Amino acid sequence: MAKEKNPRRVADNEAMAKLRMLRTSPQKLNLVAGLIRGKKVDKALNDLTFSKKRIAIDVKKCLQSAIANAENNHNLDVDNLVVAEAYVGKNLVMKRGRPRARGRFGKIMKPFSELTIKVREVEEQA
Repeated sequence: MAKEKNPRRVADNEAMAKLRMLRTSPQKLNLVAGLIRGKKVDKALNDLTFSKKRIAIDVKKCLQSAIANAENNHNLDVDNLVVAEAYVGKNLVMKRGRPRARGRFGKIMKPFSELTIKVREVEEQA
């Protein structure tokens, strides 16, 4: 007797990609994710390509992965894809430190983040 197939976590006209352990703070990553929310996929890729933020390279990689998932796994049309959601979450924080004057210790926090991008196929409006 076979095990039942897991239900999809996204709708039939959506695809998702998730990137974990990004070495940047969630606040900085959310600025870049906000650039692409609600835009068409080709416009979003263009914006990320010419962004001056370092983390935009990783966000672009995640978006390309979501597009590939939509095309290969869910048979969606790439030309009609829109970035439906792009949200950021916290991950671990590496705690480092630096000795300071008079026996004190300066905390250095090195945060990690995770990024989830969902793309949705929309019909062309004529």
